[in-house]
Amino acid sequence: GRMVRLRPQAQRPKVVYILLGLTIFTYLLQEMTKAGIGREPFLALGRLLMGEDVFQFLLTEAGTRDLLILLGGKNSSLIVLGQYWRLITPVVLHASLAHIGFNMYALFAIGPALESYYGHWRFLALYLLGAVGGNVLSFYMTPNWSVGASTAIFGLVAAQGVFIYQNRRLFGRQARSMLNNVFFIVGVNLLLGLSGGIDNWGHLGGLLAGLAYAWFAGPILGIDMNQPVPELSDQRSEGTAWMVAAVVAFVLAALALVRINTY
Repeated sequence: GRMVRLRPQAQRPKVVYILLGLTIFTYLLQEMTKAGIGREPFLALGRLLMGEDVFQFLLTEAGTRDLLILLGGKNSSLIVLGQYWRLITPVVLHASLAHIGFNMYALFAIGPALESYYGHWRFLALYLLGAVGGNVLSFYMTPNWSVGASTAIFGLVAAQGVFIYQNRRLFGRQARSMLNNVFFIVGVNLLLGLSGGIDNWGHLGGLLAGLAYAWFAGPILGIDMNQPVPELSDQRSEGTAWMVAAVVAFVLAALALVRINTY
């Protein structure tokens, strides 16, 4: 029956707002290039990265004026050709205003609390691993183009569920309803992904990558009695979190390499 104070890893979220700003800025660039504004630097970059023939083929056959999606969207055939950046760059690209609106709302709603528990760098690792995990599974399961931050968002949702479960004694009776809410959100969004035009494999891959990282590297809160006022603080060491991040990243890279060699 004794009150304790919670000591967050990060006093104020920063990474969430940097990611929001970067993603929104990228979407504005997408809209500019579709309108014919500022296309030349991206055309030059495309020729530099892919070669004249491949890039010209994309410009002719892809059926879109969105140069940033042509440069960075996930496409299995292009990944096999050596364009490995397409396993991460789709996280800042979006297909429509509604698409980016939904994803950025989810990041704004879920991200700040998670970042305060994870700390800035661990939260960034979680976000990026979810993004890569989603694109790796999509690479395995579908050759189609896909873009969006929803791979990373599903990783955050998985991490939220793991955080609640692993610290359930602190949440008391609320833990069950909180977990049920997470399961409901995941289930509804995966069902919506079956309607077509949505890369559900990317969602599932992000969910699994976020789950793996959060389970072994996420915050476990415990009471620190060595303070004038007892505090709840993270008992998971930072070294453990980075080691887990390296292992998950290695597994994802190995899976991608296997797929490249067997495509």
